[in-house]
Amino acid sequence: MRQIGRLRSLLFAPAVRPDFLEKLSGRNADAVVIDCEDATPANAKADGRRNARQLAPSIAAGGTQVTVRVNATATAWFDDDIRGALTEELVAIIVPKIETIAELDRIDEALTTAGFGFLGVIAGIETALGVADARPLLNHSRVVAAYFGAEDFVADMGGVRTETNHEVAYARSAVALAGRLAGVPVLDQIVADFRDDERFVRECAEARSLGYAGKLCIHPGQVEIANRGFIPSDAEVDRAHRLLAAYEEASAAGVAAIDFEGQMVDEPLAAQARRVISLTDVA
Repeated sequence: MRQIGRLRSLLFAPAVRPDFLEKLSGRNADAVVIDCEDATPANAKADGRRNARQLAPSIAAGGTQVTVRVNATATAWFDDDIRGALTEELVAIIVPKIETIAELDRIDEALTTAGFGFLGVIAGIETALGVADARPLLNHSRVVAAYFGAEDFVADMGGVRTETNHEVAYARSAVALAGRLAGVPVLDQIVADFRDDERFVRECAEARSLGYAGKLCIHPGQVEIANRGFIPSDAEVDRAHRLLAAYEEASAAGVAAIDFEGQMVDEPLAAQARRVISLTDVA
């Protein structure tokens, strides 16, 4: 299976907008998505596939990780997407609204048959059933990453989407937990109002605290915010180094818990500090 790199930011662009696609390699996103699903109208699916196939190589040549989001397995477009939208240069494909192991098995078979058995799947977990069964889904051997889709989840639940995110608190946490147990990175929901940088910054902080690796971006202006939001600040790194130095000195003297700047520190907090430092070493 092809390895996928860091995923702090995953930037979407419509497959039917070659003018947008041609600019993707310069957006500084960790990975980009040529979107043949929601951003491509039903009457333009063939055009979207053609654009994906033709433009993915040049985008990848610019050093960007390129993915294609195909349509869900239950749609009439899925098989044609697999046959007609993929190229050798992709790092993965994205499949939305995954709900069952049978779907993932079908995707696995379709990729292998089409000659793309080396591609992993970034699984969209964005329905009530998908969230409920997220743990076994993300443990599937074809899954290399996942994302939580709040908008579709709330629609499926018959709920109301709010800025507080209270209505997705459980689902958002459940998907993060499933990703951790499966050992795959998970990306957080979109912020639909791409002008609301304050909300995007806040959601990045929330997502990172839950264990998310990155965030879905629907506008180039969100990319740098996500890239900054999913790495520790200089102050965090400095404190982590100081905490570990104090803790390791105490541990060597046989002390298992210390007072560090007014906070009780033992092994779980030391592990968190090591995690902070490790994130600064990721290329």
